[in-house]
Amino acid sequence: MALFKTRNSRRSSSPSYVSTLVTLGFIALCVFGVWMLNSNSSNSMFSSKTQSEEEITSTRTAIDTSDNTNNDFSTSDDSQQTKTKNTEELVQTTTVVPKIEEQKETPTAVYGDNPGHLPDDAIKSDDKNLNNDQNKQQSVVSDSQISEESSLTQKEQVSAIHESKSDNDGKVSESEKVQQSNIESSGENKKEEQDNTKSQDVTESNDVNVAENQEQSTVQQQDVPTFDTQGSKNDEDEANKEQLREDKGEIEEQQNSKLSKTASEKNEGEETVKPKAEKKGGKSKKPWSTQADQSQNEKKRQKGDESGGNEKKLQDNKWSLCNVTAGADYIPCLDNEKAIKKLRSTKHFEHRERHCPEEGPTCLVPLPNGYKTSIKWPNSRDKVWYHNVPHTSLAEVKGHQNWVKVSGEFLTFPGGGTQFIHGALHYIDFLQQAEPDIAWGKRTRVILDVGCGVGSFGGYLFDRDVVAMSLAPKDEHEAQVQFALERGIPAISAVMGSQRLPFPNGVFDLIHCARCRVPWHEEGGKLLLELNRVLRPGGYFAWSATPVYQKLEEDVEIWKEMTSLTKAMCWELVTINKDKLNHVGVAIYRKPASNDCYERREKSQPPLCKDDDDPNAAWYVPLQACMHKVPVNKADRGAKWPEVWPKRLHKAPYWLNNSQVGIYGKPAPKDFVEDTERWKNAVDELSNIGVTWSNVRNAMDMRAVYGGFAAALRELPIWVFNIVNIDAPDTLPIIYERGLFGIYHDWCESFSTYPRTYDLLHADKLFSKTKERCKLNPVIAEVDRMMRPGGMFIVRDESSIISEVETLLKSLHWEITYSKEQEGLLSAKKGTWRPKSVASS
Repeated sequence: MALFKTRNSRRSSSPSYVSTLVTLGFIALCVFGVWMLNSNSSNSMFSSKTQSEEEITSTRTAIDTSDNTNNDFSTSDDSQQTKTKNTEELVQTTTVVPKIEEQKETPTAVYGDNPGHLPDDAIKSDDKNLNNDQNKQQSVVSDSQISEESSLTQKEQVSAIHESKSDNDGKVSESEKVQQSNIESSGENKKEEQDNTKSQDVTESNDVNVAENQEQSTVQQQDVPTFDTQGSKNDEDEANKEQLREDKGEIEEQQNSKLSKTASEKNEGEETVKPKAEKKGGKSKKPWSTQADQSQNEKKRQKGDESGGNEKKLQDNKWSLCNVTAGADYIPCLDNEKAIKKLRSTKHFEHRERHCPEEGPTCLVPLPNGYKTSIKWPNSRDKVWYHNVPHTSLAEVKGHQNWVKVSGEFLTFPGGGTQFIHGALHYIDFLQQAEPDIAWGKRTRVILDVGCGVGSFGGYLFDRDVVAMSLAPKDEHEAQVQFALERGIPAISAVMGSQRLPFPNGVFDLIHCARCRVPWHEEGGKLLLELNRVLRPGGYFAWSATPVYQKLEEDVEIWKEMTSLTKAMCWELVTINKDKLNHVGVAIYRKPASNDCYERREKSQPPLCKDDDDPNAAWYVPLQACMHKVPVNKADRGAKWPEVWPKRLHKAPYWLNNSQVGIYGKPAPKDFVEDTERWKNAVDELSNIGVTWSNVRNAMDMRAVYGGFAAALRELPIWVFNIVNIDAPDTLPIIYERGLFGIYHDWCESFSTYPRTYDLLHADKLFSKTKERCKLNPVIAEVDRMMRPGGMFIVRDESSIISEVETLLKSLHWEITYSKEQEGLLSAKKGTWRPKSVASS
């Protein structure tokens, strides 16, 4: 502007012709000046560009770059307005560019020519640093599928994955070529546009950009050795291509390059990445990755999402109340009305058996109005809060038999039953007097009570150091099993119907039936033969029913049928006694301990089961009217009676031998002992993380192995229900052998118990196993259904599983009392929160 002011002053003081000459001269000077400026700018740009090319070429040789990143960056390249053809070629061989592009509007000066053919190792990019968030979502997680019990199967899956990905390499290469061609053509157009838009600012910014590029390249070079070993999708594709090159003998040069690079990095004092394990024949010599490694990687990944990831997951887990007729008493597999309506017949009580939904429900069961914290044991054996189990039908029907009575805000249990109106303890002693060899709490430790009513028989057997598996259907005798569980007595909802009971062969020391209303004698004795399957050889069946002691025509006919059937089954009628106080009688039978009687029978009815019939198969297996032979080999299970209680608790069963491999890989007897030792301090450990044992009565080990957890709690006034998963090694017979009890189950389905029936649930490595077959949300919903408010949930698992379970529990508003992912341990306490919304029907 100063120049123009000078020109105007001259024009005002000189003749017009002089002004004209001056003006023309000035214009010529301006044109010349503009030309000189442009010339200097081009020379400066060329000089800066040459310097940048040399610097970035030297820097690029120290940075690993992937040769298949074209697809990741092609779209972002198109958005840049100042790239040349050489720039686009450089994008295909280095990944330094994207980070530079994010900080500069005119990065042309730092782009150099293609440096030439470098070893693959020298042009491999750090994809994790460039696309951190994207790579976290695409991390390879196939290793987490590897089971400790089935590595061979997982090896085959991994091999199949590699093969399928190798087939896609050709397609990827073709697509890359097309994309590269498009990039080059667009680069030429952009170069012309760039030349037209350059200004003097380019010269001033080039030096700054070069310095920034050098600094970023140094940072990237330092970050390369610390990339995630699981990598992104690009790393996975590179591994597949590397496998193909290896098969063609092209891998040695790259491995040598990697080793050289590793050695140089060590000399510089930097942390290095271990080279990949050598491979031969397509199989890695490196062992299968462990859950500890996977959990560590998962934990690192999750730290990046700590700020908002958990909050998002909590919002995603939206819970609602179950919209079902059963309401607060909902048992999904027993209240599946749609499936029950489709049954063709209910003759064999099929409608009382399990009919689980195709997918486990994720709705929550509401609390009964007025629900209160359950009364503690042993007071709970005598009374419970009415509003916790607000059912009065049994009190009206069975009140005169002292089953249950309504007393203000309580339901009281005088301890009676149909066959023992004057109390269960007297009846229990009466049975032992009738047959002294029963020896409660010594020879007889684990029993099955069929048709248990409200569970008083099993509840008072605790006084004789006996545990009873109480069993009754969910039928018109309203909530009888629910009463038992609320009282703190073991019980499940089940029926003697068309399928085997979910127990192993020959495990119960005694089976009891007091007016259980089961037609034992019908259809060839099919139901009684099922009891024969689960009864231990030499065990007792105590039958207290009217046909034993009454002379009504129907009773006499049933007695004749039962007498004929039990003789054909080789059951010995040990005694028939009558209780003078209760005016009832009992017949006690004993199952044979050998096959001698079976071989002497004139008629083979009931027939012996086929040799290939597995007596331990019990999960949804139809009943058969046959008998299994008694084991004759002294080394086989069932050939001898277990040690007397409590010696049998800590002694490995005689039929476990050193030739058998235990669950943890050691000889079975040693495995058993070490498992017992592992759980010895369980009481102290759980006390330290928030468990108050005085509040615990009903406990469940959701994934029992040898029953070591239950054995460790032996001295506490609690009982533990041991669950052996159907896809796990069958260790349930061992649990019974040591005087404990349990059941088979599949946690992808609902458990046959009422809501709010357990004070403590313990899950050791359960979810990492179950997750291989089904989702965790329904399992956690089932945990919430079974748990009483105030109950404790203990989870031991891999750190990634601990994190996922913790997130789900928080979404249920549970209190996390202890959480250590590194230890793989979590404890949580259920509250009384229930959602307001109701699930759609």
